[in-house]
Amino acid sequence: MITQHFLLEFAYLLGSISFIIGLKKLSHPESARNGNLLAAAGMGIAILATIFFHQKDGHSIGNIPWIIAGMAVGTVIGWLMAMKVKMTAMPQMVSFFNGMGGACAAIISLVEYNTHGAHDPGFSWMIFLGLVIGSVSFSGSMVAYAKLDGKIKDIFTSAFTYINILLLALILGLVVWGVYGHNPLGGNIIWILLGLSLLYGILFVMPIGGADMPVVISLLNSFTGVAAAMGGFLYNNMVMLTGGILVGSAGTILTILMTKAMNRSLLNVIIGSFGGSATAKSAGSGGKNAKETTITDTAIMCGYASRVCIVPGYGLAVAQAQHACHEFEKALEEKGVEVYYAIHPVAGRMPGHMNVLLAEADVPYEKLLELEDANALMPNTDVVLVIGANDVVNPLAETDPASPIYGMPVVKVWEANRVVVIKRSLSPGYAKIDNPLFYKDKSWMLFSDAKKALNALVSEVKNI
Repeated sequence: MITQHFLLEFAYLLGSISFIIGLKKLSHPESARNGNLLAAAGMGIAILATIFFHQKDGHSIGNIPWIIAGMAVGTVIGWLMAMKVKMTAMPQMVSFFNGMGGACAAIISLVEYNTHGAHDPGFSWMIFLGLVIGSVSFSGSMVAYAKLDGKIKDIFTSAFTYINILLLALILGLVVWGVYGHNPLGGNIIWILLGLSLLYGILFVMPIGGADMPVVISLLNSFTGVAAAMGGFLYNNMVMLTGGILVGSAGTILTILMTKAMNRSLLNVIIGSFGGSATAKSAGSGGKNAKETTITDTAIMCGYASRVCIVPGYGLAVAQAQHACHEFEKALEEKGVEVYYAIHPVAGRMPGHMNVLLAEADVPYEKLLELEDANALMPNTDVVLVIGANDVVNPLAETDPASPIYGMPVVKVWEANRVVVIKRSLSPGYAKIDNPLFYKDKSWMLFSDAKKALNALVSEVKNI
């Protein structure tokens, strides 16, 4: 006879396999949607199997009506949020959901500590690490959510670096003390660690801004995965452990790749001096005036070019102009123009923001070139169309050591023959610094909403 334990473990195996295959499918836009659905189905199987087949000391799981009611409420709220969210608000939603995962991991540690008390060192390590990492992920993600949503501003002081190092050392010291020491604090140590961890999450994200925010979101995502894996260890739950390890490792790898691409230090991310001061002085226009162009002139420049590069930015997402951008690309290709996209690692507000945006408009994946490949083509590109991007095309990253983005690799659009920037105004980008690109001799400004401008450009190009 097939036992409930066998069915439970088999369901966990199916769930783990679905996570692995789903994650693999997420590596390409054409298979990403199916990968997401597959992983979600695996999680659903694991949850249902736990409810109906899990047993402890011969007794089935209790409070099933409450569990199902909680799942129903969470499902409805999550579904409504996902259906209503705009592409411009996607980074905020990712941060919010990630923070909820961290909060769940921290609550698991709190419940287990207060229910079972002291255990062997291995068990205690899992409880304390789950609490600390989950709490940091929760509070840090909430701050990231508020910053991305414009509810709070970047707050930077050099003291944050030392405060964060002190906090981190204190947290780790308390964890070791709680595991191996006599722990005279008793049950209060778990609450002290909770408070310090929440504070650290706030302080280490608070000063970070500009183009650095996507890296922090990736790091916080990896924290949530690691915290979930701690819960898997606590409950000896293989599917929970597998899911946490996959999320944690994938997030960590992505964070390392992004920090390398941004020429940053992962250590500086952790101690909170990553973003630098957003108020650093930088060179501005130097008294120059930006040259303005028209729809017709831009269409002629692009329509008679041999190669055109499109650099998408957050403004493209704000205008929801990804479909119009794809139509413009196709209109140029019908004229025999070669078109490619230069994708900066942190363009937008979250990792892969522009890739997701353009994939939604069915832009062929092979047209999306990474930073190094795009920069190699710049000297042989006739026209670069910058759509809503600012900091990722700012020359100050190479020329001004006082700039908060100094040292960050950028798309070297100024090496092309001509540059046209579609933007509503000359206002600075997310890093709050001016962009000398706007005032270069080979640059022209097309002041307009991105979607309106691209639709007009499509019509003009077709009439050439």
